[in-house]
Amino acid sequence: MLEFEDDTVLVTGGAGFIGSHLAEKLVETGFDVVIADDFSRGSLRNLREFEEQVECRPVDLTTREGAQRAVQGVDHVFHLAASVGGIHYIKRENVGGLTPSVLMNQQILEAARVNDVDRFMFASSACVYRQQHDDLNLFSEDDAVPADPHSTYGWAKILGEVACEAYYQDCDIATSSVRIFNCYGPRESLDSDSSHVIPSLCRKVIEAEDGDSIELFGDGNQERGFIYVTDLVEGMIEVLATKGDGGVINLGNSTEVVTMNELATRIIDISGKDLTIDHDLSKPTGTDKYACDMAQMRAELDWEPKVSLDEGLRRIYTWAADELGATNEPIVADGGEQ
Repeated sequence: MLEFEDDTVLVTGGAGFIGSHLAEKLVETGFDVVIADDFSRGSLRNLREFEEQVECRPVDLTTREGAQRAVQGVDHVFHLAASVGGIHYIKRENVGGLTPSVLMNQQILEAARVNDVDRFMFASSACVYRQQHDDLNLFSEDDAVPADPHSTYGWAKILGEVACEAYYQDCDIATSSVRIFNCYGPRESLDSDSSHVIPSLCRKVIEAEDGDSIELFGDGNQERGFIYVTDLVEGMIEVLATKGDGGVINLGNSTEVVTMNELATRIIDISGKDLTIDHDLSKPTGTDKYACDMAQMRAELDWEPKVSLDEGLRRIYTWAADELGATNEPIVADGGEQ
């Protein structure tokens, strides 16, 4: 663990799902925490349990001025801000999945260089990988070489990894990139147009009546491994503390790989409702069968996730049932002159 006395840590995208959990954990650990967010997806509601203990900087990180203002006075950076969404978003938004993220990655890395940041961690994604065969793909870090992601979102992540390695080699910043595999938990978006699979299924089940059916994309035989958000942020902190060689590392949980049919059934069981499952074969499904190869993660970090899938699903279902119907608090971001 990093020595945290007098250290200030920036979390970009810190009002979002993963970022808010990371900021909360850093506060608990003893860091001074700065959050930079444009509040396009993030919300002050995600910070309400600890908002008095962080400094919040509403900025547009695609601009030089916004990035410089975000990084001023910080020692370490967790860069999570990105243009992101579920499978519908990734398939639909080619420019939207690429341009804002690439701009943010470059602006925030350059701001880190100018402001003499010590350590920099970039949140990459399993979307950098492409399915190699029809069975379960356990992706190891080398499987992303040569790069061939399915989407512009994946390419934005590849370019962010390349930039982190370049700044490590040329600029004396201890950088690292973590490839996140299917994180879930409270504070995720429940928007039906952009949510990921677990919050989407939770919403469908919560809003269904006994005797109804819920819809899955595809035939339901797609396989995934999921990591609960509190496990993920612990892993991210371990990476920032121990890995600064410009390289990449997977963060995920492949100890419980399930099909989407099994996942939906588990969520229905938590609800106690009598529901059936329909399948829409016309909808996008993403990579068919994949999970995280945990070998490098275990070797380099001496760490692995702890929260079981059933326990994590119970937590997010309970949260989602309480959350539906709430509204976000709008905030105007300040990006400076463009």
